Amino acid sequence: MIMMMVSIATGIGLQQKIRQKVSAFNGHIIISGYNDNNSDVSTTPVSKKQNFYPKFTSVDGIAHIQAVASKAGIIRTETAFEGIIFKGVGADYDTANLKEYLVAGRLPNFKNTLNEEVLISQYLANRLGLKNNDKFVTYFMKENGEGYNLRNFKIVGVYNSGFQEFDATYVIGDIRHVQRINKWKPDQVGAFEVFVNDFTQIEQKGQEVYQETSSTLDSQTIVEKYYYIFEWLKLFDVNILVILIVMIAVSTINMVVALLVLILERTQMIGILKSLGANNWSVRKIFLYNAAYLIGRGLLWGNGIGLTLLLLQKYFGIIKLNPESYYVNEAPVDINLFYLVLLNIGTIVVCLVVLLIPSYIITKITPSKSIRFE
Repeated sequence: MIMMMVSIATGIGLQQKIRQKVSAFNGHIIISGYNDNNSDVSTTPVSKKQNFYPKFTSVDGIAHIQAVASKAGIIRTETAFEGIIFKGVGADYDTANLKEYLVAGRLPNFKNTLNEEVLISQYLANRLGLKNNDKFVTYFMKENGEGYNLRNFKIVGVYNSGFQEFDATYVIGDIRHVQRINKWKPDQVGAFEVFVNDFTQIEQKGQEVYQETSSTLDSQTIVEKYYYIFEWLKLFDVNILVILIVMIAVSTINMVVALLVLILERTQMIGILKSLGANNWSVRKIFLYNAAYLIGRGLLWGNGIGLTLLLLQKYFGIIKLNPESYYVNEAPVDINLFYLVLLNIGTIVVCLVVLLIPSYIITKITPSKSIRFE
């Protein structure tokens, strides 16, 4: 029971955490020009004057939409330099997606006048020798490839998502910097990020969003953009299923053996009960009730120990993971009571159904022989 609970809680927890991190930096559905649908950098401007912006009312289940624009650049300090993607966001940006990962400082102010405030990852800050409130210089190539644009930025916040693919890349600042560097108009952006209420419907909503956009725009879900990540996550469903099958098989075999031992130890009792008029089913129920009692005790201890381990991991993060391999710093846990109740009920039902087979031996025991049994 402990193994099954841990496998479900950690497997689902890892899927949800990684999905949450990918969507925090990309949204659930990305709407952009066809030239930028497979790129992290905005090269073709898109007008903000769209029927679906700033409210996507034509499709049900859309929680939020925001305009963004990205520009590749190089941060250079006295001791190091790093290639980055400057992600420009505006007043419509949902900052709640990043607050969870903030480890120092605050989020930049995107709603007032244009400023130099940016949010940088702890990974980049460490590699560049920067800290909160430091200033740095960033070089952006011009659109024609001749020369570069220089911008000074000030770090007002440091984030750590644990998703190294993003932490090693993104610096988040004001979208107006990208618009000025690219010489775009104030109503031109790089893409729109759409968030849905129910992630399980992302494929359906992605198709509906595509139908509602103009022929000059393309839409792509994060499942399509980061196909390799979500295919890898699907393997956890297989792993969980294999663990459940193996653990239930082991538990049923143990219970079958235990029930057979109980029957053999109580052979004389079975004969006496039958001689007193008890039918086969009533005798079988005695042993099945006893088996159910043993299963219940095992489930009680298993649930208690399992929940204790899961709560310790959830609130203290005892087990750490390599973010380069698992995209998270520690093993995430999702304690879903519905799944736990379903797991307990399923275990009880499967075990009792399987125990009907060895209990059939009782029907073959005759009173005359069993009473003399030693």
